[in-house]
Amino acid sequence: MTYPTAAAEAALPDLDSTEPQVVDHVAVARLYGEPLFSMPLDLYIPPDALEVFLEAFEGPLDFLLYLIRKQNFNILDIPMLSVTKQYLVYVDQIRSRNLELAAEYLLMAAMLIEIKSRMLLPPKRVAAGEEAEDPRAELVRRLLEYEQIKLGAARLNAVPQLGRDFLTATVFIEQSLQPRFPDVHVADLQEAWASMMQRARLVQHHKISRQELSVREHMSLVLKKLQGRRFVGFEDLFSPEQGLPVLVVTFIALLELAKETLVEITQAEAFAPIYVRLAYAQSADTVSA
Repeated sequence: MTYPTAAAEAALPDLDSTEPQVVDHVAVARLYGEPLFSMPLDLYIPPDALEVFLEAFEGPLDFLLYLIRKQNFNILDIPMLSVTKQYLVYVDQIRSRNLELAAEYLLMAAMLIEIKSRMLLPPKRVAAGEEAEDPRAELVRRLLEYEQIKLGAARLNAVPQLGRDFLTATVFIEQSLQPRFPDVHVADLQEAWASMMQRARLVQHHKISRQELSVREHMSLVLKKLQGRRFVGFEDLFSPEQGLPVLVVTFIALLELAKETLVEITQAEAFAPIYVRLAYAQSADTVSA
């Protein structure tokens, strides 16, 4: 019979140790941030791990109204002793969990205790024919107002709302197979004209001279530029090197031609380049076709 040596005994695991066996150094779970390398022999569940809140109240008035309506108390004749006891029990529960939330409820609890103490005192003397003031009157008024607001909010919430209960349907219908280009608006002409003015200022000369320019003559020049061409760019009708007066007269001539329906100003889409063509060119193309 052979006996283990001292080195072999040191290598053997300590069977009496209470530490869990580590298997491949892989934690099977974590408890409060600490790794667990083996399943625990018993499972401990903290008492507050399975708490279930059946009611959620929006404030002290909401909870007080819940107590009154649940027990079918007359809101105009509230039994302060019973309601105050139930209210204080609820306040003691939330004080242990959320002190900030309990502060608002404690204020209402102090108000209930004050009302109860005033009811125990003899009523104040009033003039003959007048009714003694009820200490609960202010509380009843606040409860009735809160109940009306709460019912109104429930009715508003029951109304179907866009995005919550229904969605708007959007349908795109192609009206025509032929593309319909957008019309050129005044703002588009203004932007194009402002661009031409800015370019003209870059090449203008500081020379004062009197020049007589004819709008009719420039109308003829514009028509000549459009002759034999299907489309001409708006900028191609102007010559910035001729100076600002010529640009102004040319632009006026273009407007006159458009007014007399001799030319058409078109644009393929929004923010696209603007083109000019003869008005009778389209009809000529149609006839030839």
